[in-house]
Order: sequence, then structure tokens, then C-alpha cells
Amino acid sequence: MNLKPGDKVNLLIERETPLGFTVLIENEFEGLVYHDDVFIELEEGMEGIGFIKNIREDGKIDVTLRPQGYVNVIETDSETILETLRESPSGAIMITDKSSPDQIRHEFNMSKKSFKKAVGNLYKHKLINILDDRIELLVKQ
Repeated sequence: MNLKPGDKVNLLIERETPLGFTVLIENEFEGLVYHDDVFIELEEGMEGIGFIKNIREDGKIDVTLRPQGYVNVIETDSETILETLRESPSGAIMITDKSSPDQIRHEFNMSKKSFKKAVGNLYKHKLINILDDRIELLVKQ
């Protein structure tokens, strides 16, 4: 097995289990995407891209649908939020770090933790303003 954590792989969704979804990796290996790592609707037979999260000592492979590593994730998530802000006529979104995890997952396909990190990154780079009830784009780009 030439797979290692962080590798980008092709996936085929096989079936849902109590832990998550079993997937066929590169038409050769079986892996598991845990429910906690699923932010989109998955169905049996779907194909897509995933990333090796972990190869356990027992040979089982944990897979995620998002790239691993702070830099990869923060850039992607920040860009997702920026795009939504740019597309908004008011340049604002009515979702904040106080919004429910389900609302954030539905709107951005990411966890609340990832959302908060991305918002913090955008704020640090002076691209947004965080208010009690919304997040505003500072400069329309």
C-alpha cells in the first residue's frame, strides 16, 4: 500500500454504517469517512475526491473529504466565506461565530470550528468586520 496521510485519492461511496460511510479508495482499498467529517450529502455510488486522514496500525484507513493541515484548510475555508460575502448584495452574511453548527454546516459545508478559524484568519488580515449579528466584507474585491 503506497498511501500515506494527506494523499489526495479518488473515492467511491459504498454504504452508510453507524460510524460513517465506507468508501472504496482508488478502486482498491476500503476506508471509512466518519460522520463528523461529512459536510455534504453522500449517497451510495457517489464518486468524489478525498484525503487520507490516518492509516491505523490494524491497516484500516480513515478518510476525510477535506484537505488536511491548517494551511490547506484555512485558505479553502477563508475563500469560501469571502466568496459568499462578495456575492451578497449587502456585502454581509447573517451568520456569526454564535450561529448554530447546523446553520454553518448547511451554509458553508464546514464545521463550526473550521468556520471560526477561517473568520479569525479573515479578520486578522483586515478583510472583514465582525459584528454581533453579521459579518461584513470591508473592501469589495
